[in-house]
Amino acid sequence: MIIIRSLLAGAVVGAWAQAGAAQELPTIRAATLESGTLNWELQTIIDNGLDEANGFHLELLRLADNGATRVAVEGDAAEVAVADWIWVAQQRADGKDYVAFPYSTAVGGIVVGADSPAQTLEDLRGGSVGIAGGPLDKSWLILRAYTEQEYGFDLAAETEQVFGAPPLIFKTAMDGETDAAINFWHFLAKMEAGGMRELMSVTDAAEALGLDPNTPLLTYYMKEEFAEAHPDLVQGLYHASRQAKELLMEEAAWEGVRPMMNAANDAEFAALQEGFRAGIPAEGPVDPEAANRMLQVMGELGGEELVGKATSVPEGLFLDVTP
Repeated sequence: MIIIRSLLAGAVVGAWAQAGAAQELPTIRAATLESGTLNWELQTIIDNGLDEANGFHLELLRLADNGATRVAVEGDAAEVAVADWIWVAQQRADGKDYVAFPYSTAVGGIVVGADSPAQTLEDLRGGSVGIAGGPLDKSWLILRAYTEQEYGFDLAAETEQVFGAPPLIFKTAMDGETDAAINFWHFLAKMEAGGMRELMSVTDAAEALGLDPNTPLLTYYMKEEFAEAHPDLVQGLYHASRQAKELLMEEAAWEGVRPMMNAANDAEFAALQEGFRAGIPAEGPVDPEAANRMLQVMGELGGEELVGKATSVPEGLFLDVTP
């Protein structure tokens, strides 16, 4: 009995020590959308202890919209969030010391109903297109540029556009109220699972325009001051992100994620998995030359309203993370 008590006491002391060690780890606060797909990766990091294994404690700050996540980083309520790097470049060119590293290459596409006669973008002349994200949505701009190059007409001038939030564009397209739709990748995955078909992917359109489809559009971003003061934490976050992606290549890791995916059925669940996996970028930092080409094209398409003062990739924008 004395031996058993001694063993139990030792186990309790060990647990306390382990808990204390965990509490001593520095915290990285990530601002994320309440129902955003970023949560799938971040929750996988937490559930599998990848944060502590890489020297930090990850804390999620769940917010209502992208504007709130940006305010959180700017106001130091969070250290990191996810945004497309063109926006981050715009902010850096405007004087904010933001830096970034790759998160995802996932982009959308344009879909039509299963019974639509349209076989190419040219067939959308005179029709209507639902677009999530507004007139400066990058998928819309790239598809417009492709149509101009391939077919010699402006898709905006030859179609009626219906702009709205992603859920609205999802609903109107599924109900057949628009002839085609451009939406965020996870909504498109659900739309295709529901019977719609892809008319063209943004990846194919971008490649036809001479852009590198392997250039990640979405990045983790943070203040340069934080990155310079805590290079080990930044590298740890990058490693945890990559390790979570590796886990999510396997089926088992998704069981902990599925409840937050809002998948209505197994077909939607499988489509969302496939879409996430397709967006996993190559390891290492962003290729600055490929990024510069993309930024220049975005500047030509969207002008200063889209890229601001960032006529080229601002020096120091991309962190030199190592695999």
